[in-house]
Amino acid sequence: MNKFKIVPISRDYAAKIKSAGIDDFGDEVIEQVATGSGPCRVSLRPFIKGVDKRLLIKHSPFEIDNAFNQPGPVFINSDDVEEYSDIYRFPPEIKANKKSFPLSLIGYDGGQKMVYTQLVGDADVDELIGNIFDSNSNVQYLHARNAEACCFICKIERV
Repeated sequence: MNKFKIVPISRDYAAKIKSAGIDDFGDEVIEQVATGSGPCRVSLRPFIKGVDKRLLIKHSPFEIDNAFNQPGPVFINSDDVEEYSDIYRFPPEIKANKKSFPLSLIGYDGGQKMVYTQLVGDADVDELIGNIFDSNSNVQYLHARNAEACCFICKIERV
C-alpha cells in the first residue's frame, strides 16, 4: 500500500518559466553548464557536470503566500524533460547518493507551518517517509531538502 507520492516541479511550470525568461519573483532565469549534480527539480535526476545545461530560478514550493513561504534557488534542466513519474518511491538516483544529496525531511501542517523535521542520514528515505506519515497525523506533506544547502528538492504528499 502506497503511503506517499513524490511531487516534482511540473513540466508545464518549467515551460512557462523558460518561455518567459523570468521566474515568479521577476528575476531573470540564468542558464549555465552544470557545475554540480543538482538535481533537476522536474525530472528529479542528477545533472551531468560539465555536460547538462541547467536553469537557475527562484522558486517557492508553497501555495499559501505567508511568512513561511521560503523561496529559494533551484535548478531545472534547460532541455524539455519528463516529470519524475515513479511517484510512489523516492527518486533512486538521489536516494543512492547520500554524499551528493544529504537529505532532510520537513513536515508542514495544512496552514503551511513547519511541524516536523528529520535528517535522513543513513536511514532508508522511503521507509522514513512512511513512518513520519504514520506517526504524525499533523504532517500534511513533506519537503525533501538538501540538508547542507537547504534547497528544496521535491514535495511529498500523503496518499
